[in-house]
Amino acid sequence: MKTIYLPVLLLVSTVNLLTTMGFVSEFKEFISKGNVLDLAIGVIIGSAFGKIVTSLTDDIIMPILSVFTQGIDFKEKFFALNGQQYKDLKAAQDAKAAIVSYGNFLNAVIYFLIIAFVIFWVVKLANRFKRPQEVIAVADPLPTKDQALLMEIRDALRTRV
Repeated sequence: MKTIYLPVLLLVSTVNLLTTMGFVSEFKEFISKGNVLDLAIGVIIGSAFGKIVTSLTDDIIMPILSVFTQGIDFKEKFFALNGQQYKDLKAAQDAKAAIVSYGNFLNAVIYFLIIAFVIFWVVKLANRFKRPQEVIAVADPLPTKDQALLMEIRDALRTRV
């Protein structure tokens, strides 16, 4: 019987927690902070940027690389762990063989390098347009009365010797 009441008790306490005004206002404050909104926008732009990089790699860079490698398609590079030979990657997958698709890994590495290179240039360009921060010289604060008195005592002791 106790196991039936426990989920009900958890549900009721969760509803009570969610309906508490403090929780709702705290959540509203968290969501309205600039950092959360900036992060959400960054994720959306990042996913769109990923599609651009995928297209750049698949449609431009990989065909150029295949010219230099005499038409080798990296996506089809694999080896079967069971020792058998398969005509292509699809045939190995259809046979449900354990395979290592190192070609897909190479593509992922190339995608990563392209993204890292583009982000490097975007940050470099953004830093060029950033205004240099003005250096504000902070004046030393005047000494307090206690410090001024101690300095006078120090100077008096120096001249006495």
